[in-house]
Amino acid sequence: MSTLWPYPRWIAHRGAGKLAPENTLAAFRLGAAHGYRAYECDVKLSRDEVPFLLHDATLERTTSGRGTAGELDWAALSRLDAGSWHGRSYAGETIPTLEAIARHVQAHGHLLNIEIKPTPGLERRTGIVVAEHVRRLWPAGTVPPLFSSFRPDALHGAMETAPEVPRALLADDLWDGWFAVAQQLGCAAVVLNHKLIDAAVARQVHEAGLRLACYTVNERTDAERVLALGVDGVITDAVDRFAPALA
Repeated sequence: MSTLWPYPRWIAHRGAGKLAPENTLAAFRLGAAHGYRAYECDVKLSRDEVPFLLHDATLERTTSGRGTAGELDWAALSRLDAGSWHGRSYAGETIPTLEAIARHVQAHGHLLNIEIKPTPGLERRTGIVVAEHVRRLWPAGTVPPLFSSFRPDALHGAMETAPEVPRALLADDLWDGWFAVAQQLGCAAVVLNHKLIDAAVARQVHEAGLRLACYTVNERTDAERVLALGVDGVITDAVDRFAPALA
């Protein structure tokens, strides 16, 4: 197994995305307050190709906006309220750009897992643009983010643009050829739904020299099971129940 794995085992999902508005600076700050030093977040492109944080293709669930997020320019997206849906205390929280998150995590010495979350049809272009920004935002000699995506085309775009930034294939089921695709993309890791991981999968991944991470682990029994199988990364919403410094 490769030893070049600088990321902590415990990773806060979308910041502290259940206790604060997901994919916002408020969520990152709350994750840090619970001892987390690595965060997963979702990144897509505005119409004018500004990378920003949002999970859904549409705006309704987590912002004051409506419609497809990628069809708006950043100027319009930046004015949306991304906090009130979670609670009045977060009213006025905005959608952050990737650049804002990059500055935040680097100022605190924290690390990032960027899930490339393209607007449908823009998979490869999103991978390219996000990788271009990461190359600019993370200075040489610093630990870069880990790219991950369910979309191989997005990872391919990132690989073409910034091959030195490590990649991970995300999978919610073990579809035919999933592991071969991860290897073809030069992935450093795979990130699987924790329910998919058993001893055989863990052995397959590790014997090939890749790292194995999983999502979204919120129950102690699930955490104990995947840790016993030797996973290298655990993405969780339960930042208030799992203390990474003690785990």
